[in-house]
Amino acid sequence: MPTHSVRFFETQFRRQLDGGDFALNPFERLALPYLKGDVLDLGCGLGNLAQEAARMGCRVTALDGSPTGIARIRESAANHGLAVEAHETDLSHYAIDRDYDAIVAIGLLMFFPRARAEAMLADILGHVKPGGVVALNTLTQGTSFLGMFEPGHCHLFPVGAMKAALAGWEILAESHEVFPAPGDTLKAFDTVIARRP
Repeated sequence: MPTHSVRFFETQFRRQLDGGDFALNPFERLALPYLKGDVLDLGCGLGNLAQEAARMGCRVTALDGSPTGIARIRESAANHGLAVEAHETDLSHYAIDRDYDAIVAIGLLMFFPRARAEAMLADILGHVKPGGVVALNTLTQGTSFLGMFEPGHCHLFPVGAMKAALAGWEILAESHEVFPAPGDTLKAFDTVIARRP
C-alpha cells in the first residue's frame, strides 16, 4: 500500500508529466557535474537527474517508490538509448547491495523516521567507493511545510548534521537554503556533495 509521501508525489509527478516539466531542480543541477561511473540515484522521482547523468556517460540505477516515476524513466531511457535501470522500490526497507562511484539522495532522507533516516545515511556512506562521490540533500529543522509527510514518519536533520556525518571526506559543495512554501510556511534544505578519501 503506498505511503502518504508516495501518494503525494504520485499526484505531483502526474501533474509534471501532463505539463512536460522535466527540468532539473537546483539541487540536481548542483550534483550533476560531480557524477561519474556507476551511479545510484535513491528517490529518483521522474528520473530527470538519472537521465542527464546517463547522457554524460554514467551507468545509473534509479530507485523510487512511485510507479508513475519509474514508468516514465523506463520509457524515456528506452526511447533515448540511455544506460538507466529503473526499479520501483520500497526505500523504507531497501539496503544497498554493492558499492558505487556516486550515490545521490536528493530530497529523500526526511521521509523516514529518525532511526531509518540515520541508518539509510550510514548505508549510503558505506557504499561509496574510495574516491567516489555522495550528493545529499534533505529538509532540515526550521522547515514548517509538513503536508507531504506522514505524521510520525519523517525526520528533519539538524542543520549541518549531514556535513558532520562526512567527517574526513572532501567537501566539494555545500549549501543551506530556505525557500517560501505554500500556506506561509518554509522549506529549509541542507545540500552537501563530498568525495570519499
